Amino acid sequence: MNTVAIAPGVTLGGRGLVLIAGPCVIESPDHAVNLGGKIADIARRLKMPFVFKASFDKANRTSIASFRGPGLESGIKTLERVKAAIGAPILTDIHEASQAAPVATVADVLQIPAFLSRQTDLIVAAAKTGKVVNVKKGQFLAPLDVKHAIAKVTESGNPRVFITERGFTFGYNNLVVDMRAFPMMRGLGVPVVFDITHSLQLPGGGDGVTAGLAEYIEPLGSAGVGAGVDGVFLEVHEDPSKAKSDSQNALALDKLEALLTRLNRINEVVKQ
Repeated sequence: MNTVAIAPGVTLGGRGLVLIAGPCVIESPDHAVNLGGKIADIARRLKMPFVFKASFDKANRTSIASFRGPGLESGIKTLERVKAAIGAPILTDIHEASQAAPVATVADVLQIPAFLSRQTDLIVAAAKTGKVVNVKKGQFLAPLDVKHAIAKVTESGNPRVFITERGFTFGYNNLVVDMRAFPMMRGLGVPVVFDITHSLQLPGGGDGVTAGLAEYIEPLGSAGVGAGVDGVFLEVHEDPSKAKSDSQNALALDKLEALLTRLNRINEVVKQ
């Protein structure tokens, strides 16, 4: 399997787990810097490679009235500030091909949202920046179907691609994670990350918001790492009840270190 170097000291596809974590959306510059710094401190204590993630625009919110974030220009400035303050590489998502080049000036990883994982122009634009491309597998795709998204990146001249699993649509307002998907997708020759918190969404299950089941983060994450993944993706917040996006499936910051300690131990056994 190919490894993907995101930044010095942060490589997907090795023996250790990479942590991708942060708030769902940029709530304010100060909040992003402060939360990112706290997560970075935990990652350093655990000697765990860390990538900060946050969205500058949540373009697929359930309700038109929902908070979307600061937008492209302000978002880029905030992500630059976070990167300078905490020294971690940055991941953020893009929704239009025109966003790829400006976002690539600060982001180390350009993320293709799950609902857009078949959008050829978007994927190609991300690939042509030369930055690492994270394709989130659509909730409507079978595991092996992501080979076509991978090919759109690699055939655009960029071998730096990985896949993130975030659950399959399962009936109304529910997602389910098929643990067979992890070895299947890793068999395609690219690293695979498990988006634990988004997999616990109940899409449309709230009154104009996405509901979620954060109480199952630990067992679901443990199972995924046990199935063999290269990284974990977590939405984290100091007070999930006050998060401006995906509050019901976010992990409370004070639970992060214990969870990562558990996941790292499982990973050590799996990859011996």
